[in-house]
Amino acid sequence: MEILRKLDARIAAGNPIKVGIVGCGQMGSGLAHTINNIRGMNVRAVADIDVDLAIKTLISLGISESDIQVTERLGEANDILKKGKYLVTPDAMLMPRLNIIDANVEATGVTDVGAQIALSSIEQKKPIIMLNVETDVTIGAYLNHMARKNNALYTVASGDEPGVCKMLYEQAVLMGFEVISIGKGKNNPLDFDATPESCAEEAASKDMNPKMLASFKDGTKTMVEMAAVSNSTGLVPDTPGMHGPKVEIDELLDYYIPKEDGGILSQVGCVDYSTGAVAPGVFVIVRSYDERIRKDMQFITKAKGPYYLLLRPYHLCDIETPQSIAEAVLLNEVTVAAETFNSEVVTIAKRDIKKGEKIKGIGSTDIFGRIYTYSDALINKSIPLGIAENGVAKTDISKGELITEYNLTPDVSTFIYKLRQEQNKMLNYG
Repeated sequence: MEILRKLDARIAAGNPIKVGIVGCGQMGSGLAHTINNIRGMNVRAVADIDVDLAIKTLISLGISESDIQVTERLGEANDILKKGKYLVTPDAMLMPRLNIIDANVEATGVTDVGAQIALSSIEQKKPIIMLNVETDVTIGAYLNHMARKNNALYTVASGDEPGVCKMLYEQAVLMGFEVISIGKGKNNPLDFDATPESCAEEAASKDMNPKMLASFKDGTKTMVEMAAVSNSTGLVPDTPGMHGPKVEIDELLDYYIPKEDGGILSQVGCVDYSTGAVAPGVFVIVRSYDERIRKDMQFITKAKGPYYLLLRPYHLCDIETPQSIAEAVLLNEVTVAAETFNSEVVTIAKRDIKKGEKIKGIGSTDIFGRIYTYSDALINKSIPLGIAENGVAKTDISKGELITEYNLTPDVSTFIYKLRQEQNKMLNYG
């Protein structure tokens, strides 16, 4: 791919890749520091409702405060960048319309904001790289379709589990293997009762938003990540919520294979996860009955087959995202994008909810996400997790109950709800 050579050429031409970051929390600020250490790429604009946080992040990169300017006006913003200054804005919707920005990274984790930024970027034909996987598993097929229709680029970022899983999947297919399962390691046990309040102390020690940490602990993030993998590969959860056993690395080949061969899977082609020592890695289990391939694999790896483990023992989140930025800008290459929906992240009540109550969103005290096959989600009339926030309960909903069109009225005023309806039409549902 020669990405480094192409970046060097951009340096020589005095034209480094100019990146905008939407959302300056843990992921966004970390990405800014990563880009600051890469030749041929720099951060020129940051959008965050907390302007002071964005300014502080740019200053921490060694940028003089006098070179950082704040505005919500498009013309003024473009002038700031044209003069070589750095832009901070509380208005995220400016970002897709900034003339000199080559690509934006969406890192808010807010589904409605992600939907607006992604579609606007597509309309402006500006590459959009999503660290907001929650938006992708809600309307990713529609956004990918619109990007291709408009000769634009939409992708989920490298570094998060979907990106590294997709990389291993493509490598496996290109080596002629049959992919049996794809999985990730979850680095904490499931706690369906996790709330921002119960996570507050740990979140503060890790400089995390407590809602974000709660969404990790209650399993929502794992469900979201593996749904993105499913929607880009065609593999599906074997059971609602996946199996998720506690498995050590040397046991992976014993578990994530079909039942008839001693494993836990009722079918071939599944996404799953483990709470064992795999974290923070990802893995693919593959199979080959070709005797020559098995002979070569035994010679190279000492594995007898027919099942083999492809393991990447790490994923580095925002630290790996610049690869997706470079590939998008320099090669017009997508890392991960949904071709259709094979899986859905449905909404489950985290507590007893009374009729008439308005529910809070991802990582809250009210709900968590669980992966279903897309077909099962449709049969159950499930409310997708990404459009559940601010919905109003039609009936009493019990803790652990599936939230559906029968017991919740979603907030139809949101942008992501409107795009979800467009996706439903595109996928011939609704």
